Amino acid sequence: MANIGFIGLGIMGAPMAANLIKGGHTLFTYTRGNTPQSLIDAGATQCANGAQATRHADIIITMVPDTADVDAALFGENGVASALTPGKTVVDMSSISPVATKDFAQRINQLGCEYLDAPVSGGEVGARAASLTIMVGGREATFKAIKPLFDLMGKNITLVGANGDGQITKVANQIIVALTIEAVGEALLLASKAGADAAKVRQALMGGFANSRILEVHGERMVKRTFDPGFRIALHQKDLNLALVTARQVGVSLPSTALAQELFNACAAHGGSGWDHSGMVRALEKMANFEIGQKP
Repeated sequence: MANIGFIGLGIMGAPMAANLIKGGHTLFTYTRGNTPQSLIDAGATQCANGAQATRHADIIITMVPDTADVDAALFGENGVASALTPGKTVVDMSSISPVATKDFAQRINQLGCEYLDAPVSGGEVGARAASLTIMVGGREATFKAIKPLFDLMGKNITLVGANGDGQITKVANQIIVALTIEAVGEALLLASKAGADAAKVRQALMGGFANSRILEVHGERMVKRTFDPGFRIALHQKDLNLALVTARQVGVSLPSTALAQELFNACAAHGGSGWDHSGMVRALEKMANFEIGQKP
C-alpha cells in the first residue's frame, strides 16, 4: 500500500481520493478550504500545504482546475517541488496545457523524480463510480508502477506516449465532445421546430449510425431541459481554450472548435457558465427564437 499526497479535492478530486482510500492506500491531502469530513472519517490526513503532503508521500497526485493552478501547486510557495526528494512520482490528473506539461515534467525530472500527466474524462459520475477514462503521458516504467492506482479510479486507462501526450489526448477528447454536443443540439432543434417530437427523434436516431453517448445522455438533457452539471460550461470553455491556444502554437486551424467556443461564450453571457455543457443548445435556441419541445 502506498502513501499518497492528494492535492485538489473538488467535484472530481474528492471522489477520486475516496476510491484510493477504499483501495487501502494512505492519503495526505491538501485543498483550498478543508478536506471533506467524509475523507477524514475514512482515514485521510489533512495537511497545511502541498509541501507537507509531499513529505509524507511517495506519490503525489494533483487534481486542480487549470494550468496556473498546477504551476502553483507544484512550484509555488510551499508547493510540491519544494519538498520532493529523488525517487518520488508526481501525477497530474488535471486538464491543462500540453506545452506547459512538458515543461513541468522536465522540471520535476531534474529533481530526480518521475512525472506522469494523466487527465481524465467521465465527469463526477465517473469519478464516483471509479469508471473514468484516464489518458496518460510519461515513461512506460512509471506508468506500470502507477497503474494499480489508476485502476482504482478508472476503467479505460491508456499510456498514449511521452509527457504532454496525455494532455493533448484530453484536448482532442474535449473537441470531439463539444462538436458532438453542437451537432446533437442542431439536429434536435431542427426536428423540434419542424414539428416533430424531439424525444422520439432522439429515440429513433439512437438505433442508427448517428448514435453516440452524447446523443444518449446530452440529447436526453436537451429534451428534458435538465442543465444542472454534470460538466460545467466554464470548464469546457477552459478546455477549448487549451485546444485553440495549442493549435496556434503548432500551426493548426480549428474552425469548428472556435465555433463551439463561441456558442459556449454566448451561454456564459446569458449566465450559463454553471450550466451543464449540454446547455450549449440554448445558444442555438436563442438564435432560432425557439426551444426544443416548444410547440411550433
